Amino acid sequence: MPDAQGNRALTIGLVLNAAQARLKSAGVDTPRLDAILLLAEASAMSEDHIRSRPEAPLTPEAGTAFEAMLQRRLRREPVSKIIGRREFWSLEFRTSPDVLDPRADSETLAAGVLAAIPDRAASLRIVDFGTGSGCLLLSLLHELPNATGVGIDVSPPALAIAQDNADRLGMSSRCIFRLGSWGRGIEGTFDILMSNPPYIESGGVPGLEPEVADYDPLLALDGGADGLDAYRALLPDMARLAVKNALAALEVGMGQDVAVSHLLAGAGFGQIAVLPDLSGIGRVVTGRKSVQIP
Repeated sequence: MPDAQGNRALTIGLVLNAAQARLKSAGVDTPRLDAILLLAEASAMSEDHIRSRPEAPLTPEAGTAFEAMLQRRLRREPVSKIIGRREFWSLEFRTSPDVLDPRADSETLAAGVLAAIPDRAASLRIVDFGTGSGCLLLSLLHELPNATGVGIDVSPPALAIAQDNADRLGMSSRCIFRLGSWGRGIEGTFDILMSNPPYIESGGVPGLEPEVADYDPLLALDGGADGLDAYRALLPDMARLAVKNALAALEVGMGQDVAVSHLLAGAGFGQIAVLPDLSGIGRVVTGRKSVQIP
């Protein structure tokens, strides 16, 4: 409906339809959803309101804020980086350019660990190597009320994000975050040892989708010439820090499950299993500490 000056009024529906077309032309996979998420953030309206009220007016201020966010998304910056948060395991995590974006594939790791725990009330000790936003460690602590955890990362800004997430989720009393390279300098023993390390082959990083290659930290992506450098560096420390029968869980890239299974077995872990993600790709390798490797 035109306004008093004969101009077409700005409505939710008009703005969304135009944004969807622009995002689709830019190669965004989910243009409608992304437009809704950004408009909800820019207008302080709920997603349900935006979906159900296409005829509702949009203020010029909201329209301006939305356009600024849309321009960032058109450059393929992830929605989560634009709005500063992302849902993982039904929890909301703060994100930033300093941490790997939490992704649904990594929920396979959380689900696999939980499925292997017979008593969720047990007082378990968890260590998360390369914790990033802390999403894996904090999701497990959310499900395991008597567990405690240590998150390790080489990046101070990433650790600040993880600590903030722990504070906001009310779990800071049950975990600590430490600066370090994998398990170097870490002492004690753990019942659950896990990691989503960098596993992309160095030569493949530039060819990743822009949302990843341009906006996730390189340290969290580049796994060396064959993508396995982090596993080789990490597994001796995992073996050293694992109690007998401890569970190790490692996220892996496509086609890496066999190689990582062999590395895990060589570090003294048995009962090796490969867990598929929602696409049927072997995404997580698990094992139980069985023997001591000199």
